[in-house]
Amino acid sequence: MHTIVALRAMLVSSKAKPSQAFIAFFLIFLASIANSSKGEVTYDGRSLLIDGKRELFFSGSIHYPRSTPQMWHDLIAKAKEGGLNMIETYVFWNAHEPVYGQFNYEGNCDLVKFIKLVQSAGLYVTVRGLPYWLREVPDITFRTDNEPFKTHMERFVKMAVKKLKDEKLFASQGGPIVLAQIENEYNNIARAFPGSVDYIRWAADMAVNLQVGVPWVMCKQNDAPGSINSCNGRNCGDTFMGPNSPTKPSLWTENWTAQYRVFGDPPSQRAAEDLAYSVARFFSKNGSLVNYYMYHGGTNFGRTGASFVMTRYYDEGPLDEYGLQKEPKWGHLRDLHAALKLCSKGLLGGTYSLQKFSPDLEARLYEIPENKVCVAFLTNTNTKFDGTLKFRGVDYFLPRHSISILPDCKTVVYNNQRINSQHNARTFDLSKDANNNKKWEMYQEPIPTAKGIKSQGPLELYNMTKDTTDYLWYTTSFLLDDKDMPFRHDIHPVIQVSCLGHVIHTFVNGEYMGSAHGTKIEKSFVFKKQISLRPGGNRIAILGLTVGMPDSGPYLEHRVSGLHTVTIQGLNAGTLDLSQSMWKHQVGLTGEKLGIFQEDKMNAVKWVEATSDIPIIWYKKYFDGPSGNDPVSLDMSSMGKGLVWINGQCIGRYWVNYLSPLGTPSQSMYHIPRAFLKPQNNLMVVLEEQGGKPEDIKITVVKRDNICTLVSQNYPPPVDSWSSSGENSNKPEAHLKCREKMVIRSVVFASFGNPSGICGNFTVGNCHSPNVKNMVEQACLGKPSCVLPVSAAAYSVDASCPGSTGTLAVHAKCARGGQRHGHAAAKVQ
Repeated sequence: MHTIVALRAMLVSSKAKPSQAFIAFFLIFLASIANSSKGEVTYDGRSLLIDGKRELFFSGSIHYPRSTPQMWHDLIAKAKEGGLNMIETYVFWNAHEPVYGQFNYEGNCDLVKFIKLVQSAGLYVTVRGLPYWLREVPDITFRTDNEPFKTHMERFVKMAVKKLKDEKLFASQGGPIVLAQIENEYNNIARAFPGSVDYIRWAADMAVNLQVGVPWVMCKQNDAPGSINSCNGRNCGDTFMGPNSPTKPSLWTENWTAQYRVFGDPPSQRAAEDLAYSVARFFSKNGSLVNYYMYHGGTNFGRTGASFVMTRYYDEGPLDEYGLQKEPKWGHLRDLHAALKLCSKGLLGGTYSLQKFSPDLEARLYEIPENKVCVAFLTNTNTKFDGTLKFRGVDYFLPRHSISILPDCKTVVYNNQRINSQHNARTFDLSKDANNNKKWEMYQEPIPTAKGIKSQGPLELYNMTKDTTDYLWYTTSFLLDDKDMPFRHDIHPVIQVSCLGHVIHTFVNGEYMGSAHGTKIEKSFVFKKQISLRPGGNRIAILGLTVGMPDSGPYLEHRVSGLHTVTIQGLNAGTLDLSQSMWKHQVGLTGEKLGIFQEDKMNAVKWVEATSDIPIIWYKKYFDGPSGNDPVSLDMSSMGKGLVWINGQCIGRYWVNYLSPLGTPSQSMYHIPRAFLKPQNNLMVVLEEQGGKPEDIKITVVKRDNICTLVSQNYPPPVDSWSSSGENSNKPEAHLKCREKMVIRSVVFASFGNPSGICGNFTVGNCHSPNVKNMVEQACLGKPSCVLPVSAAAYSVDASCPGSTGTLAVHAKCARGGQRHGHAAAKVQ
């Protein structure tokens, strides 16, 4: 058996999903083709066909540069265990060609290695980015009928396709690529470009002429020429109008597993029940492929996060940022995939019909009478009220906003509102090994005074930094005499800076005056602050910076950032406008240029004993790697904004003092990949922009060893217990399972009746027996997993107790046998 990949060639990210170094042209899907040296990939109105055979496809987005090569195997294995037969990833143009003509396919940019790992597991992949240098091509306009852009796009696409062909990775060559996409959600910006129709036709023709031997896709492009139009969104089962031809299948290329988040956003999530409903709905209406964006979001390492995008990317996916299974989302989707696979004969070959019972209740059927195949999706579309429908003489209860799946038109094996899979809670445990060394040293970044690129007025920031750094110093000076100074004691000079984005830190005569920033929605802002001036010479230094490159919308090449105007108010002579004064510019920071975040270069400057709350400062310390193999995270709650390097590798931007409307940071925990660490003497370097307390930075290990179950007696039995023979149990079960090499060490909570709460925070109801906890302990303690009955009789509980919902709730903790306790109290997040 070998894997098939579907390649998706596209232009640029949309909805700000990819980062500035993560804009791509290709998406590839990988799956398995059995007993075939080469795979012919075609399609009809029902599905993609692999060697003439229809299949259902469950895909998940995993972006190889947002993790490390050491993580790839585990991520792919967990995706397959979760029921996926396809993986989507971008091919990142700006990661692979950061400088024109210089290509990078090493480390976490090793696209071929990633695809071959997916191929060996039998899954799909999708790939898609724009490098900064493209902005500087003369007369260029991105994503329209513009010859300079089309020339460079075609050159990169051909290069990427050739690389994949040379490795024989297309299905027609015996490889895993089965589907390709050119462009992405172009309909969102097409109206901004007069040449959009000609451009999209050119892109489609260019892609088809590459002769990759697999079909091409264009998502959200209803007039997609020579390709399959597909859907992106949260609810394509209700919003997708269908393919533009009856000979094309219904494909969902992006089902968003979480709310896309930027710095300043409050916490958010997408419930497993809602995500599962959307998928079941799509497949009940002739869908045959769904891709979860993201299945594993990962980390925007270094400066790769797009404009204001958090370093943690789609952490609410089925696999969290650290690659741990987020339950119940991962398990609930696994069960859904299993249920849909039980329906595959009917879905792929049956006759479709719809029965409406009311405006909210319906049944969608797929039948092959001669083969006694009948599949039913019983649906309650009402988001507020439960319902009951009589289907073929039997009453079926349907919770609000739910779909019950019946692979034999009789037995419910799955309902999206009934979660049988276990739950878990993530903890960040303080590592004693890694936090022993308390000695921090610092280097004060100098404020430039003399050197720099001169201009009349401040220069535009993007054109100066060229995406080689976040930072650009602006400096100017001016003279005042005594008569310019305010005479009254109640009047003081005020500096006013208008900025086009994203952040500034302002200094007057070497003294830090404060900082200001824009937002993802409104990049520009105004900074005002009372300042102290003196007769004679005065200096202003402003550190302007970006938080990622722009990544969505039309005319990306014309976006601007940096200082706009600078004035001094409150002087006797009136307002002093410095906007057209002589300004000097220094690109980047001295510490960056000297590479002092690397061990072999850090002694290029003099480090001294550290103190706290200093702006534009470098800190460093050494620490030992945490024991064990659990993921590692850095608690930056005590800091402000900046960057962190571990052994010379940047783990990304942190921004802890930008609080959400709830008064909390959007992100305070930052991933340190195990691959970045040594057993001992790891160098941590922190660039702090606004001032913080490095002594309070904590190194933690990340776990999901608090596991729970919450199952009621009216839930369906486990989906894998169903048999087409008709001899099926109707009894639900509660399952608890620790990860590999771990056992259930303690039972924190157990109750049957009407418990309430969430994993890690359950409370008993009025229907409760203390015997339940003892019985669960007898069944589970010391075991890697256990199965618990869900009935009042099993726990000797009064089934007639008023208010009882017949629900079993259990919270257990997993631990390794004989483990060394190297971790202190846990922080739950």
